[in-house]
Amino acid sequence: MNTGEYKWHFQLVHHAIWDHDLSSAPLIMDVEIDGQDRQILALPTKQAFMYVFDRLTGEPIWPIPEVAVPQGNVPGEWYSPTQPRPSDKLLYGNPELDYPQDLIDFTPEMRSQAEKNLERWVWKDGTLYNPPIAGDVNGMLGGINLGNAGGGTNWPGGAFDPETGIVYASATTGAIGGISLTPPPEGYSNVNYISGRVGQPFRMANAAGTGQNPDAPKEVNYPVYDGPRVIVPSLNVEGLSILKPPYGVIAAIDMKAGEVLWRVAHGETPDNVRNHPMLKGMDIPRTGQRGSVGTVVTKTLLILGDPRVTNPGDRERGAMLRAYDKMTGENVGEVWMPAGQSGSPMTYAIDGKQYICISVSGGAHAGEFRVYALPDD
Repeated sequence: MNTGEYKWHFQLVHHAIWDHDLSSAPLIMDVEIDGQDRQILALPTKQAFMYVFDRLTGEPIWPIPEVAVPQGNVPGEWYSPTQPRPSDKLLYGNPELDYPQDLIDFTPEMRSQAEKNLERWVWKDGTLYNPPIAGDVNGMLGGINLGNAGGGTNWPGGAFDPETGIVYASATTGAIGGISLTPPPEGYSNVNYISGRVGQPFRMANAAGTGQNPDAPKEVNYPVYDGPRVIVPSLNVEGLSILKPPYGVIAAIDMKAGEVLWRVAHGETPDNVRNHPMLKGMDIPRTGQRGSVGTVVTKTLLILGDPRVTNPGDRERGAMLRAYDKMTGENVGEVWMPAGQSGSPMTYAIDGKQYICISVSGGAHAGEFRVYALPDD
């Protein structure tokens, strides 16, 4: 690297029209694979696949073949005929719809409603890269994708254990949405298509924080709709995700073997599921939660917090900082926090005692750091 010479690259997504950007930092590891010491780079992704390369040559450690993917119908758009796809052994989340197994099944009525909801959306069973469509409020509403914007592993990334060669990553598995495009209002833009649907009123999709600067202009130069409300049918079923749990997981991926070692639901069951009137009296296992959180690995534990607050009734409303046995995924301990975890924890030691520092964010506790002592063993 002292020469600044460009070495290698690998394109994980061709013509990225799904928001599958590479948001996580890569993990640099030295592990033994098939009896040989390898210098590797492992990358958690929004697709919830672990992409693994020889960091000196850029060659995939395990094959990443090009596979055929569906083509879209938006006039003038170009679609890649194939996309690279790692082995399913390196899949630790859920980026594609397996119909009907992935649909909500708390009750037969909910499963039936989920199947009916899908009739208005374009999707391919088991397809990761389902392209956007030109949608219409009176026809097909969009092209379904799982996790493209808020799924899999986002910017907090993963962590690895240099002693065992295991990578740990959390993944949102309950994110689903439909992408639709429409021609812009007359005179608004020189592009042919923008986000939206024919028959749906135009509303400007501003970036977070737009207009908050004191010097920001107070007048807008785009069409503002003030007509009757147009309701676009939701994918949700009785206010719940059309997907069945888990909604979020934490997984261990063995880099020596190239496969998932274990995967468990991470995060308390959300209140809207626990208290749903149609689920009263049902024994629902922990569902996990959607959200992006990082991890810390110790000699024996994997530690991370719930991304959201809950009020299960047997403790004060808040979130939990959880400790898992790093080899089995068993939840072996937990500590209450006033709000959900934000970002990634860190550890440090003072006089031989180890501590974990974690940022929580929510309500009166936005931007708060909390410190916990770790067990001596």
